[in-house]
Amino acid sequence: MTPQAVVFDIGNVLIEWQPERFYDSVIGADRRRAMFDAVDLHGMNDRVDSGENFRDTIYAMAEATPDWRDEIRLWHDRWIDMAAPVIDHSLRLMKALQARGVPVFSLTNFGIQSYDLAATHYPFLREFDRDFISGHLGMIKPAPSIYEAVEQGSGLPPEALLFTDDRADNIAAAAARGWQTHHFTGPQGWADRLVAAGVLNREEAA
Repeated sequence: MTPQAVVFDIGNVLIEWQPERFYDSVIGADRRRAMFDAVDLHGMNDRVDSGENFRDTIYAMAEATPDWRDEIRLWHDRWIDMAAPVIDHSLRLMKALQARGVPVFSLTNFGIQSYDLAATHYPFLREFDRDFISGHLGMIKPAPSIYEAVEQGSGLPPEALLFTDDRADNIAAAAARGWQTHHFTGPQGWADRLVAAGVLNREEAA
């Protein structure tokens, strides 16, 4: 069926999210690898995405890991430098869908305070027709419950939703519920999928 709403992940779909790249540029690749081996930074970020306080969680990890204290604090203090730049073609696709009258939702693993920070830099994050943000929901992808929350919140059946995400596990969880899905590896592939789904034409997807 033609999708009745299109659901976007944000990190690495609308905004690049590459913490390793950021740290490589600041402390060098060798030290970054040593730090990521020693500290579960992605696990820390999952806790923020689940609703824990952005600053408190990161600063507590920094104090608990004095060998990397200053570097860990950068995850908070220079977070916006990690969440950059915007993927311009993806943003054009979002706006083209809305210009067509197609509802566009976010479904993102994102902290409460970090999302507010991001939205001050990227105002389009306030322009979704509906937001499904993990920090506010208290659950993160790929938990089935977060997809259920989208279905219940939107009132749409699974097969009416077309979802893109850069992580295969998140896509698999949505597909298991009957969602239409697209594994995002770049904006042109996503543009082609939207055309194939009948929600944009080729010119609108350019």
